[in-house]
Amino acid sequence: MLWLVCFFNYADRQAIYAVFPLLEAEFGFTKFELGLIGSAFMWVYAGGAPFAGFIADRLKRVHLILGGCIFWSFVTVATAWCTKLWQFVTVRALEGFGETFYFPASMSLTADYHGPRTRSRAFAIHQSSVYAGTILGSWLGATIAEHFGWRTGFYLFGMIGMGVAAILYAFLREPQRGAADREEAEAQGLDTSTAHDGLAAGDALGVADTAAVVLRRPAVILLMLAFLGANFVATIFLTWTPTFLKEKFGYSLGAAGLNGTVFIHLASAVAAPLAGVVADRLARRFAGGRVLVQAAGLLVGSAFVALVGLCSTTGVLVAAMTAFGLCKGCYDSGIFASLFDQIEPRARASAAGIMNTVGWGGGALGPLFVGWATQAAGKEGEVEAMSRAIATGGIVYLVCAALLVAAMLAGRRTIPSPAR
Repeated sequence: MLWLVCFFNYADRQAIYAVFPLLEAEFGFTKFELGLIGSAFMWVYAGGAPFAGFIADRLKRVHLILGGCIFWSFVTVATAWCTKLWQFVTVRALEGFGETFYFPASMSLTADYHGPRTRSRAFAIHQSSVYAGTILGSWLGATIAEHFGWRTGFYLFGMIGMGVAAILYAFLREPQRGAADREEAEAQGLDTSTAHDGLAAGDALGVADTAAVVLRRPAVILLMLAFLGANFVATIFLTWTPTFLKEKFGYSLGAAGLNGTVFIHLASAVAAPLAGVVADRLARRFAGGRVLVQAAGLLVGSAFVALVGLCSTTGVLVAAMTAFGLCKGCYDSGIFASLFDQIEPRARASAAGIMNTVGWGGGALGPLFVGWATQAAGKEGEVEAMSRAIATGGIVYLVCAALLVAAMLAGRRTIPSPAR
């Protein structure tokens, strides 16, 4: 059920990027203005995340997940009514506000069904909905736009999303907080009333206590900084790849919408569950096992990110995007699982919210960076400038890999895992 909601979470946010060339042609938007439309979503999404996480640690998460889906789906419909830059920026900001509640609530809820032994795998399977939503949101948004106009896709995605959320209200259930961790602790013979950092449900933490739990560990800070850099690269690809393929390689709008996402995200969908299995096994062997899988993904992936930007033939492009997607899946499989190894159940939604603020707040600069670099080169040099800006992501990935290695070394204190 969460897979379906997350699918529309990403399909709705991705559809706009696939029609950037049409918006540029119809409304005369510059590359920087298009980047601003993309970043408006991310800034509000990031800014609201700590509040969303704090609320999700206190209220019924099912209401935040499904109510948020209804809200952002309506905003997706409203996107079709826009005709001016400020209107596009406004609806994208409102969509960011609606979607900001989803991940803190859903990751916290999932962690109460899956303890440390299966958490990476569960999150990785859920993550496949991100890839499916990204691929189909981009491809269907572009293809529908080619045949029926760019507004039609927003009506379609928005109305289906509202219907799905309404139906799931009858089926999605709220687990007890910390249930999975207590079950595994009891299997080890631990006293769950005194287990590490409030393994028992306990009372909700105050603002200051929540901040202390989340931010007092160096490993958590390093994980969040790595997430910022990884998102900087990810948002560049989410926002600009369809335009990049259309302008540099001559793809049609529909083909650019599909090929700009399918190779990367289908490869990630294959890699993430496999990486989740490996991460769960390594985590049982030593603290930081999940982070090691993530770091390896970014280290190897840095070369392929650079190659996507610098290559000049479609064969190399497809191979580089596929390899990048495999590496990205290795990183994505442990984003929240690695974080939750450091955070007690009562503060996990808040931790996910703060992580989203750091990651998406900084990551939102990615689309603006590419838009600015492309526009600054002038019309004659736009394609080459965009290529170089995308390739810069390889350097960012290298820095993030180093941050994850540091987090692995620092993250010695974790939630107890089952007996080895």
